[in-house]
Amino acid sequence: MKKKQFKKKSGFGLSSKLLQIGKKSCPLAKKNIEELNYKNIKLLKKYISDSAKILPTRITNVSHGKQKILVREIKKARALALLPYVGN
Repeated sequence: MKKKQFKKKSGFGLSSKLLQIGKKSCPLAKKNIEELNYKNIKLLKKYISDSAKILPTRITNVSHGKQKILVREIKKARALALLPYVGN
């Protein structure tokens, strides 16, 4: 008797979509940034929405470790009134 050969399912499920998309790298790792600090307001404004909320990692693609540093520095800048707590 012949063995049945099963066709491999392709194009279904989350794993195949992730393979097609590929892994995005951290934008802060690519740039030659010395350090994330509260004084660099131009950089910090890129990671804040119009309503002055901190954007999540899934939107900005920042790595987990750098996101924690980024949030801490944004909060420092807000405390020193360099960034707003509330948007327009």
